[in-house]
Amino acid sequence: MSGIDQPSPWWSPARHADRKPFLMARAAITKGLRAWFDEQGFAEAETGILQVSPGNETHLHAPRTELTGGDGTRAPRYLRTSPEFAAKKLLAAGEDKIFEFARVFRDRERGDLHLPEFTMLEWYRANAAYDAIMADTIVVIAHAAQATGIGQFSFRGRISDPFAKPELLTVATAFERFAGIDLLATVADGEGDRRALAEASKSRVRVADDDTWSDIFSKVLVEHIEPNLGQGCLTVLFEYPVPEAALARVKASDPRVAERFEIYACGVELANGYGELTDAAEQRRRFTQAMDEKARRYGERYPLDEDFLQAVAVMPQASGVALGFDRLVMLASGALRVDQVVWTPPAGEA
Repeated sequence: MSGIDQPSPWWSPARHADRKPFLMARAAITKGLRAWFDEQGFAEAETGILQVSPGNETHLHAPRTELTGGDGTRAPRYLRTSPEFAAKKLLAAGEDKIFEFARVFRDRERGDLHLPEFTMLEWYRANAAYDAIMADTIVVIAHAAQATGIGQFSFRGRISDPFAKPELLTVATAFERFAGIDLLATVADGEGDRRALAEASKSRVRVADDDTWSDIFSKVLVEHIEPNLGQGCLTVLFEYPVPEAALARVKASDPRVAERFEIYACGVELANGYGELTDAAEQRRRFTQAMDEKARRYGERYPLDEDFLQAVAVMPQASGVALGFDRLVMLASGALRVDQVVWTPPAGEA
């Protein structure tokens, strides 16, 4: 036995006591938000974790498993990265307003703001414009702060007041303001012009030869845009370019952008919302394109959920949002990392 002191396990009374205030904050926020959704007439859904497809975005990775039937046949399944596919099937079935505190899973993700297993608070309104779900999200964030009594969010030296009037900022304006890039000049016919964005961005980020338009967009966003968002108040970043909005409908007045928004506090992304796409053929095209790119990059592709695509064709016009619940609890409780605000850490971690 070595003379080095071994750290006590996460379930030791002393270590649990250190986390207890954050866990009590989590419980208070959960209770308060459930009450708010009930007041608004939402039904709480509980959808399946095992899915035929975990989602069809290029850079999302999901754990895979296999189900064995009584006759010994085996069928691949994935742990969902979001409850979105199931929720939209419920909208197609006739549900009007639904929400879920959903356990979701992401491979290749771990850090102060990322866990491989986490809680996503997701909700949808049928027959509602996406600015309605945007307004919901701002209220939900404020309710979380009220539940803990915190006056302002603080993270890595940045401050954000969840009760102040939020800043509304289009993605194009943010790229011009913080990176000096005319982003929409690089978008046409629903596609990004890789050469044009590479030229406009070469003095701002390192552009690799095999970077796609979306890769360059993401580099600029992460390095130059996101650190400036949610400073002093929440920032609503909206009107994402169409190549970055695979599940959102195109804005009627400007085909270069889509009805997608994200909300930031202290430079931390909290929520991602859409005016939902209801064109099944277009959804299939976008998913296929994303899986082609996934196969090129990672040597794998996820199947398309044909049941989901059928539901998209008949679901009503709707808007929805996914909010990182653990991140919200982290900011509303004053924690420094998301693993401080979950009842049990990822399996295998001390």
